[in-house]
Amino acid sequence: MKIAVLGGDGFCGWPTSLHLSDAGHEVHIIDNLSRRWIDTELGVQSLTPMDSIQERCRIWKRETGRSIRFHLLDLAGEYQRLKQWLEAEKPDAIIHFAEQRAAPYSMKSDRHKVYTVNNNVNATHNLLTAMVETGIDAHLVHLGTMGVYGYSSVGAPIPEGYLDVEIDTPDGKKGQEILYPTRPGSVYHMTKSLDQILFQFYAQNDGLRITDLHQGIVWGTHTDQTRRDPQLINRFDYDGDYGTVLNRFLIQAAIGYPLTVHGTGGQTRAFIHIQDSVRCIELALGDAPAAGERVKIFNQMTETHRVRDLAEMVAGLTGAKIAWLPNPRKEAAENDLIVKNDQFMALGLNPTTLEAGLLDEVVEVARKFAHRIDRSRVPAVSAWTRELAAEVEADPEDPRLKSVS
Repeated sequence: MKIAVLGGDGFCGWPTSLHLSDAGHEVHIIDNLSRRWIDTELGVQSLTPMDSIQERCRIWKRETGRSIRFHLLDLAGEYQRLKQWLEAEKPDAIIHFAEQRAAPYSMKSDRHKVYTVNNNVNATHNLLTAMVETGIDAHLVHLGTMGVYGYSSVGAPIPEGYLDVEIDTPDGKKGQEILYPTRPGSVYHMTKSLDQILFQFYAQNDGLRITDLHQGIVWGTHTDQTRRDPQLINRFDYDGDYGTVLNRFLIQAAIGYPLTVHGTGGQTRAFIHIQDSVRCIELALGDAPAAGERVKIFNQMTETHRVRDLAEMVAGLTGAKIAWLPNPRKEAAENDLIVKNDQFMALGLNPTTLEAGLLDEVVEVARKFAHRIDRSRVPAVSAWTRELAAEVEADPEDPRLKSVS
């Protein structure tokens, strides 16, 4: 297939591009490189040193003989160029990663909230409109988030996108299938919830073939393809805005920094290893809905864990200490999370679960590049409200970060 990977320079997009190219597909990366500009804005860099996207593609061709083509294009701001590209190239499938992906970043200020909505929602809507106007028959696979469901405890498994309900009518109870109610916990998660509505409309109105993947928190750094050459390594975020919780714990342990657990640590989250993430994308591509079918929704996760349990696991593995800090997020102190992922299991996913060996691998990467870490960027300080901001005021010398569990 000819596959366009939108946002293919990012944490999930790059290893996905390599995986699909390695499988024999013709891969085109479309990216505006905004994630690299955000690094500059925040004054922080990927733990792993990254070459330019052009150099990465060159190294991949040298190692494999396969070409990945890069196109510099802003989905949110260059609609006509996007439409022209789709009309000229006519991809068989489009994988949409091209959205600002960090909840803390989306809550930093009013400017960051506006940017996240403008970038994410416009990128998605421009893409859908361009697909309709060009008339291409491409399967759209979108990387969403488990966060659209929220993190409340309902005592029942979260289904894969849809919920069967009964509605009281004058003629008695009638069954109806609805989207599982969203309860986004940040502006970022809200944009992913809005994406769902856009997908539903364009699938039913224009017959677009769409798969929406509600992904858990991604951990790990290597895939089979990124291991082929040091210059193919994936980006690895450790800062308080973009670093995901398990990766952050492992980096903190590697540099002798206390593991930062916010609030009670009773927040339960869904997780998936980066190798499983790219494999799920491939499985979803092979299970496309037909034109006129409802949007296909998968829960892309393999396991759930409480944050404090992860901290204790990493502390037991590495000897790291734990620091208990105020929670900058507006969320429940404790929650359960039961998630169905039957569809990917039925398609043959063999999940990678948390194991000491894989955790050691991440710690090894962190130690190798520890000299690149700015310790002042480790704490999570972007707060959901002004009251919380006052409580978690940034202070790299906070005595709690020198305390032990």
